[in-house]
Amino acid sequence: MDATMQRPLKLLLLGGTSESSRFAKDAARMPGVATLLSLAGRTNQAAPSPVPVRVGGFGGIDGLENYLQRENVDVVVDATHPFAAQISSNAIAACAKANVPLIAIERPPWERRDRDTWSEHATAEDAIAALPEAPTTVFSALGRSAIPLLCARPQHHYVIRIVDPIVPPPELSDTVIISARGPFQAEDDIALFLEYRIARVLAKNAGGDAAYSKIEAARQLQLPVHMVERPTIAKRLAVRTSDDALAWITHLQASRTKRGV
Repeated sequence: MDATMQRPLKLLLLGGTSESSRFAKDAARMPGVATLLSLAGRTNQAAPSPVPVRVGGFGGIDGLENYLQRENVDVVVDATHPFAAQISSNAIAACAKANVPLIAIERPPWERRDRDTWSEHATAEDAIAALPEAPTTVFSALGRSAIPLLCARPQHHYVIRIVDPIVPPPELSDTVIISARGPFQAEDDIALFLEYRIARVLAKNAGGDAAYSKIEAARQLQLPVHMVERPTIAKRLAVRTSDDALAWITHLQASRTKRGV
């Protein structure tokens, strides 16, 4: 087949992270690639995208498999959050059933440094349960879905930073909601922690730069961090950066051209 007549490579980008934003920006400039960004829709207003966007789930493994086949998707790039284990697991299974190549962008987790005071926990519930009994002021970066879990320790004063504003449950009457979208700066988080007299930090080990500021701020102020470890995801082809994923896509394109697809 003449290269000029070759149909575009249809790429489904599972996004919602800084890596997916960078990938989408570069993929939008790649000739012969038609990228669609899929977002879970957990925030009310997504950041602007240089590629078309769909919002919402697929209906589990079977729903995603049907979508891949119906839309003739050639490749899936999983650039979701490290804690979005369900969609990542669904993507692994659906791509295997539909025989569609899958590559994931897995940012490295944060590592403990000198002067860090971390306690590591398997789940958000465990991290919250490890808070002291005596009332204290806690900064929570566990996300919107973890807010109901904080009701297990209602005696504390919580400062919660999430993208979209929300009214906290009645059990958490002594709570401040900060609506903001990263990336954040360490000096700003240091000022925030001092302003609210934060004594402890609840965090997920998301990795990356966009949300690292709270970890740096906690280190500088010598605050204990209750760190939630990443969930386990089945083995898959994975790279660490969006540039690595783009290089893999370029190689895939070249292979398709040779085969005349």
